[in-house]
Amino acid sequence: MDIVIKLSQFLLSLSLLIVLHEFGHFIPARLFGTRVEKFFLFFDVKFALFKKKIGDTVYGIGWLPLGGYVKISGMIDESMDKEQMEQPPQPWEFRSKPAWQRLIIMLGGVTVNFILAFIIYIGIAYTYGDYYIKNSDVSNGIWVTNEAMEEAGFRTGDKLVSIDGKPVEDFYGSTESLLMGRVITVERNGDLKTLTMPVDFIDRLMKSREENEKTMLLNLRIPFVVAGIEEGSPNTGALKTRDIMVSLNGKKVAFADEVVSEVKNLKGQTVPAVVLRDDKEVAVDLKVDEEGKMGVAYASRLGFTDLERLGVYNVSREEYSFMESIPEGISRGKNRLVSYGKQLKMIFTPETGAYKGVGGFKAIFDLFPQTWSWQAFWEITALLSIMLGVLNLLPIPALDGGHVMFLLYEMISGRKPSDKFLEYAQIAGFFLLMALVLFANGNDIYRWLFK
Repeated sequence: MDIVIKLSQFLLSLSLLIVLHEFGHFIPARLFGTRVEKFFLFFDVKFALFKKKIGDTVYGIGWLPLGGYVKISGMIDESMDKEQMEQPPQPWEFRSKPAWQRLIIMLGGVTVNFILAFIIYIGIAYTYGDYYIKNSDVSNGIWVTNEAMEEAGFRTGDKLVSIDGKPVEDFYGSTESLLMGRVITVERNGDLKTLTMPVDFIDRLMKSREENEKTMLLNLRIPFVVAGIEEGSPNTGALKTRDIMVSLNGKKVAFADEVVSEVKNLKGQTVPAVVLRDDKEVAVDLKVDEEGKMGVAYASRLGFTDLERLGVYNVSREEYSFMESIPEGISRGKNRLVSYGKQLKMIFTPETGAYKGVGGFKAIFDLFPQTWSWQAFWEITALLSIMLGVLNLLPIPALDGGHVMFLLYEMISGRKPSDKFLEYAQIAGFFLLMALVLFANGNDIYRWLFK
């Protein structure tokens, strides 16, 4: 059932983005009197699941969910309709329209993507507001759980102060900035320390996650909360789910990292402990095996509700009126757009190793949660809309950005590239685009098989 829910969210989001993107081309084309021969969700290679002709346009749904398209008369596109292009230009064709009209038609799809993202962020701000933890409230510092962070110089208990000179205000909101930051200032035992992030930090982080996929970049120091008892655990009966460790072997333990560290020194021993169970302290004896394990799974991350209930951290809330949600949503969209631009820059900088993390359809599928969440759905859809808009602006002939590049050349130089040149460029762009698609989805397959 979980996979059905994930798949439903994935297909709904993808379909919404594709249809609206193609409408971004369709509407200005029709406004300028340009004939649109086809409007398809997904690709109809050889056959379509559904199609119906209304007026001059055939609307349909293809069987190959790799995107969608509109076929505009008199335009050199992925259809490579050479026969039509060999005929004399007709007034309703794309090639007969002024360059400025053709430019608007080509920019229509990405324009819709960006506008859609900003509208969604405005709606999220108005509907859900903000839940966050102020960095100033994280008085106990971070919990370092992966080798990449340790190698970069971070230690459990460090308090984030600034990233590239900008003060950290929202603890979890600083994750992306930390990933792309170069100079990080932390407070350690009352002293300020400056950490210079390695150029290949993202590559190291991905390798760390391959060894332990549950490891997080940023973790709050949280109490040791029992999340489950492993089968055959020597502590079955002694511990129960949701028990909170208060002391171990006579030592007070406030955080899970303290319990994990202490257990390593108690191999093969049975030691006294105190847990908080149903708001009451209960004394138990715990057994630690020869490998320094108790056979217990603990929560590595708690939700805002649990953090508040335990009284460990204050959760800040921000609600927005409709008018307040507009600038807030625009700000979120702008920040996401800038952040994604920086990510692309890192991907195209080989020494960062970020290109190894590029993913295809499986990576997008994995973004969606296993339970239906409208907030998560819209957050992911807004992000994907920005990604789709930016990627389509890349100056690759098979993409909108390639067409825009040639149109700008025509408008500036006054010379239109020949149809033959555009055909060759389209073919080259198509092969380049396919190479990128194969690389991204190949990364997915590699991680699935060898992670």
